[in-house]
Amino acid sequence: MKLYRHLCACLAVALLQACANTPGGPTLPPPAPGEGPVAAAPAAGTPSAAPSPAPAATAVAPFDGESREVTDPLRGVTKIDRTVPPDDLWERIRRGFAVQDLDSALVREKTASYAANPAYLQRIFDRSRLYLYHIVEEVEKRGLPTEIALLPMVESAFNPMAYSRAHASGLWQFIPGTGKRYELAQNWWYDGRRDIVDSTAAALEYLTRLYDMHGDWQLALASYNWGENAVTRAIAKNKAAKLPTDYAHLSMPAETRHYIPKLQALKNIIRDPKPFGIDLGPLPNQPYFQTVDKVMDIDVQLAAKLAEMPVEEFMALNPGFSRPLIRAASTPRIVLPADKIEVFHANLEKHEKSLVSWKIYHPKKGDTLESIAKKHGLALAQLKEVNGISARTQVVPSLLVVPVSGAATGSMRRLPIMYAPPIPIRTRRVFHTIKTGDTFAAVAKRYGVSVDDLKRWNPGNGMTPGKKLAVEVRAPTKSKGKPKPQAKGRPYKKADR
Repeated sequence: MKLYRHLCACLAVALLQACANTPGGPTLPPPAPGEGPVAAAPAAGTPSAAPSPAPAATAVAPFDGESREVTDPLRGVTKIDRTVPPDDLWERIRRGFAVQDLDSALVREKTASYAANPAYLQRIFDRSRLYLYHIVEEVEKRGLPTEIALLPMVESAFNPMAYSRAHASGLWQFIPGTGKRYELAQNWWYDGRRDIVDSTAAALEYLTRLYDMHGDWQLALASYNWGENAVTRAIAKNKAAKLPTDYAHLSMPAETRHYIPKLQALKNIIRDPKPFGIDLGPLPNQPYFQTVDKVMDIDVQLAAKLAEMPVEEFMALNPGFSRPLIRAASTPRIVLPADKIEVFHANLEKHEKSLVSWKIYHPKKGDTLESIAKKHGLALAQLKEVNGISARTQVVPSLLVVPVSGAATGSMRRLPIMYAPPIPIRTRRVFHTIKTGDTFAAVAKRYGVSVDDLKRWNPGNGMTPGKKLAVEVRAPTKSKGKPKPQAKGRPYKKADR
């Protein structure tokens, strides 16, 4: 009986294995241990035994879950391919917004104020068209949020000649000290704080450092306006008082408190201008200007003429120049509209006359501003204007620019640089009592003036002990009264900006 059962089990296993090897048949698992050996499958071409009836299929339980219809959630929604740059620069800026939004009564007030002055906004937008593409490019290269490209709207209303009583200058409103920290050259010929390319690079480097310092864009922007040291002190004060240290909870001057709401208001309008009745108009997402890096000494007016553009537009792209003569030794480049580069080079190649109609003049002993102006066929006011000398000043500087000939005087046009000197220099007269052993060189070094100037201020005077020497020294600058907002005089920027 046991042998009979064993044979039946072997036969059943063989039949099941044959079914498993039948083409299209279900694959069965091998038998569990103890069920007996598995019969080998017949070789190809060997007739197999007649199959026995297949076992009944196991019934599958019906699905008892929730029934849902799957649809495309984005069907009918406009999709944006972010790998393709937009044609409109405004849209490119919108896509890069990343600073945490600020929502407050002050933001709503600033937004309403801007929206109520569309003519003012339009002037800002019109000015920005010259510079925004370059700024956005530089912002994105550094991985910064594109709100930063809107910051000159708050700082200077995109006026590169903006100049505050705190001596902040340019689109990004650098004061002299911070400009020097970020290697913005400031000399008699050129002010890098007004230069579009140089000042933008410096501002973005500064803002990056401020963000790295705080890890928060609102605090970084507050530091840009108020100064990083002031914000650091305000944070430390709140920490000591166990108060929150975010932007909203810091105690700060009124201007800084209004600063980020202004930027947020502009962001709100640019993000969705239609509800405010503002028409931004399309702004091509392409370079407006290019640079000419190999420059030579050339008149500002002639450079504009060779580029076949109005001198005012030339100066809008080259606001760093402080004199009517561009000095190659002091100037890193000139900037021209992208569509004017070829015509400028073509006209320059054909120009056979001198490129300069101005020259450097070092005043001689006995010279006065009146005598210098008369000698070179200029009105006194003209001489002062082209040299950045204030109307009331009578002191003769050690360096002047004067026309080469009367023809240059006749063609002179008033340029923006002539009434916006980059760094106002105020002097006061002090008297040095000569001591035994004093020399002109030693006294000049002590007061930071040249020996020639010292001798010119004291004609006929020797170094007789007890006598006095007149010395013109630079007077300290002071802001009187409370400065106005909008970068028109911010004394609390002086330490850090």
